Amino acid sequence: MTNIKLFESKKIRSFWDEETEKWYFAIVDVVEALTDSVKPRDYWYRLKKREKAKSGVELSTICRQFKLKAANNRMYDTDCGDIEATLRIIQSIPSPKAEPFKRWLAEVGRERLEEIENPELAVERMRELYRAKGYDEEWIDKRMQSIAIRNELTDEWQQRGVKPGRDFGILTAVISRETFNISPKQHKEIKLLKRENLRDHMTPLELVLTMLGEASTTEIARNEDAQGFQENKEAAKQGGQVAGSARRDIEARTGRPVVSSQNYLPRKKGKALPEPEDDVPF
Repeated sequence: MTNIKLFESKKIRSFWDEETEKWYFAIVDVVEALTDSVKPRDYWYRLKKREKAKSGVELSTICRQFKLKAANNRMYDTDCGDIEATLRIIQSIPSPKAEPFKRWLAEVGRERLEEIENPELAVERMRELYRAKGYDEEWIDKRMQSIAIRNELTDEWQQRGVKPGRDFGILTAVISRETFNISPKQHKEIKLLKRENLRDHMTPLELVLTMLGEASTTEIARNEDAQGFQENKEAAKQGGQVAGSARRDIEARTGRPVVSSQNYLPRKKGKALPEPEDDVPF
């Protein structure tokens, strides 16, 4: 299970390892959160060299590598530390945020143990996070539904021999293109997004159509017993076409495109949910 945690609005990529039952955190994200460095990878490289020269400790040896999604949506081997290793690395970083970050780590660990015992807590905490960001209840309900439908689809893909990571990304892009007639990258550009999660900035209607495309893909894959990447790619295309047909019908009846420039970016970066523009391309 992968996740993104927030520390003072900074994103920390995280990975829950079922084998060790521990959280692991992307060290470059920890470095960026504590130092505000514009080049956290360079900082991490220099930190390892400095610590080895100073104490003889090789910080890389207390880390593990997991494939995590980067800003370009590709999966890369990433140095990660469990809570103990991350605390050790924090000791080598001069930062006034060190103590708050230590408390944050302890809280993350406690919450995960609670969520294992009661999975509903994870859902409610996600809802609280969206509320804190200013999303309304109607949008949050649809986002929760979209997550459930997405998880059902990815579970189905894995059972049918599709590999997580790159293959998932390709099939998702197929559904999206058939649904909205643009690629996810183009969709993000319209919304002025960079590293942000596209679905966290969709309008309720965009979320509904995304759900329709993915739910349709799941049902088509099951009905046709699609196996492997190519057969599931065809199912993804057909599922996206179902949602694309619904989109075109909506656009014909309303006279305006479904894809919108509306987003939930902070005010310093852009207006939250501006009025849609009529000249946004389909």
